[in-house]
Amino acid sequence: MFRSYLKVVNTCKICGEDLSHQRADDAPAYLTLLIVAHGVGAGILLSDELWPHSSLLWVAAFWLMVTVVASLIILPRAKGAVVGQQWALCMHGFGAEGDRT
Repeated sequence: MFRSYLKVVNTCKICGEDLSHQRADDAPAYLTLLIVAHGVGAGILLSDELWPHSSLLWVAAFWLMVTVVASLIILPRAKGAVVGQQWALCMHGFGAEGDRT
């Protein structure tokens, strides 16, 4: 579905579907932020219980790295999900209701 990290191909090379109509805009970033912020926020709150005598600098560095890695992993999957939902709901030029069987 992607030709680079977040760039969607214009046409699917397997089924030939035209994907140039997709308009994901800010939805993947918002979904990624929603998922990562809830997970990391809970982890930060629990880190005081899990590591009671750890340095605040170590905890901040650890959760910063978790945030970066989780965001980089989730973002392309969220964009794929948004484009897939647009295709399934026939949004943004993906065809009329009766075009697909």
